[in-house]
Amino acid sequence: MRLPILLALLLSLTAHAASAPDQQAVASAHPVATAAGHQILDQGGNAFDAAIAVAATLAVVEPYGSGIGGGGFFLLRQPGDSEPRYRFIDARETAPLAAHRDMYLDDAEQLQRVINGPLAAAIPGLPAALVHLADNYGSLPLSQSLAPAIAAAEQGFAVGESYRMLVGFRLSAMQQDPETARIFLDQDQAPAPGSLVHQPELAATLRALAAQGFDGFYRGPVAERLIDGVRAAGGIWQAADLANYRVIEREPIRFSSRGFEVISAPPPSAGGIALAGILQGLEQLPRATPGSLQWTHQLVELMRRSYRDRATLLGDSDFVEVPTARLISREHARQLAAGIDPERATPSLELGPAQPFHEGTNTTHFSLIDRQGNAVAATLSINLPFGAAFTVPGTGVLLNNEMDDFAADPSGRNSYGLAGSEANAIAPGKRPLSSMTPTMLENAEQLAVLGTPGGSRIISMVLLGTLQAMDGRPVDEWVSRPRFHHQYLPDHIQVEDSTFDSRQQAALEALGHRIKPVGRDYGDMQVLLWDKRKGELSAASDPRGEGQASVRHPAPTAQ
Repeated sequence: MRLPILLALLLSLTAHAASAPDQQAVASAHPVATAAGHQILDQGGNAFDAAIAVAATLAVVEPYGSGIGGGGFFLLRQPGDSEPRYRFIDARETAPLAAHRDMYLDDAEQLQRVINGPLAAAIPGLPAALVHLADNYGSLPLSQSLAPAIAAAEQGFAVGESYRMLVGFRLSAMQQDPETARIFLDQDQAPAPGSLVHQPELAATLRALAAQGFDGFYRGPVAERLIDGVRAAGGIWQAADLANYRVIEREPIRFSSRGFEVISAPPPSAGGIALAGILQGLEQLPRATPGSLQWTHQLVELMRRSYRDRATLLGDSDFVEVPTARLISREHARQLAAGIDPERATPSLELGPAQPFHEGTNTTHFSLIDRQGNAVAATLSINLPFGAAFTVPGTGVLLNNEMDDFAADPSGRNSYGLAGSEANAIAPGKRPLSSMTPTMLENAEQLAVLGTPGGSRIISMVLLGTLQAMDGRPVDEWVSRPRFHHQYLPDHIQVEDSTFDSRQQAALEALGHRIKPVGRDYGDMQVLLWDKRKGELSAASDPRGEGQASVRHPAPTAQ
């Protein structure tokens, strides 16, 4: 009788040791934001307080990727007595109440109106998300968690190469708005490397949010300035748009694959559904060596089919019926896999009528975990670099251009060659479809937290990182591996220059695949891993970006 009792005791001690990492890790796209997360954790905050600090600081130092004039998704993990609890915070922007299905189809300048200026801006969700996290999950006052971002806005941040490169991409639009040019340019050009960008108006707006919570942004003086500034420049926002904005808590997508539970983003993200189809579909196919021709062909064909689902079936589930249960089922994954020819690439148009989609690429992501095992994966966006290139005077708020993520012409191709589905058509209060895919993988031995920016390529990047994690590869390899992507239409594989050598490319082309080099690296993945067996954390930031990942151990106890 003694042996079973001893074994039970050892198992109990092991389970207890693995219940929390007793370390903390933050991986974000900017060193200042990573430091902000650690600062709040060191002050006694939990992972959700740190998430507020990191998100708000990224909104200051990465104006090309996110901002309080934008929105995003937060995937949360809380430890429990028997199993973890996961929640998904949907802070996606919403279409203004005066928006309508055909609002960009009534003149020849629709492209500019859906990309540049206040008519391109949906109602921001990030400020509401920060308040929601503080009120429902945090342990510190919102003012304390926002303090690092306010300091960064007042003291300024140094311009890096990513900032300068993305200014070059959006320079003309930024020059057209005096406030955007004043804050983010230097004499109408990209600032010199290392020069400081100060945002005192944004600091004041963050202070109002810190002091008054939701009402500090969505009602009162800040809201009035936002409405007046938008409408004066030709936008359609009204007071009810801001006052009625709500964060939505959703159940994340959850499914099992290769010994892990995968927890990911539900609609209005396409990410979790696509991961379920591809990962479970891969299990239905003959096992192939990672990196081999057969493996690559299988993944591309599953991407093709899952992205077709994205283009034709998905939208805001509060407005359209999305068959989520069917789309994440193993039966649907079997159907996706069943049509794959191991010897031939399937031309996308053989799968059905053309339904391509468009999505901005500039976003940001961070992953973090505290010493109690609370974890956050958050992907945030303002859509294109520097959003709508319109900053509301007196607020410092650079607006998103997320209206561009709706299907501007759901019935067919519009004047700039894009088309979309009725499921993602514009409607008042509706949230546009997104590929943002904050994701966690968990089993008894480990927890992985990952995500990335990259527009429509987000899902395939998270997929490749997930497969690396499932194969037991170290975190540095998740973020650095060469990437490839297929999204149904256009019908080609997008690849980083280093992904395939000439022999591999020729073999793929022999199967009927078309290869399109991207030219430069893409993505900026931020990941962490908690190895419960060893009681260790590791974290990594994508070498393609300028971010920073770091793990901190408890301070030594004084003797």
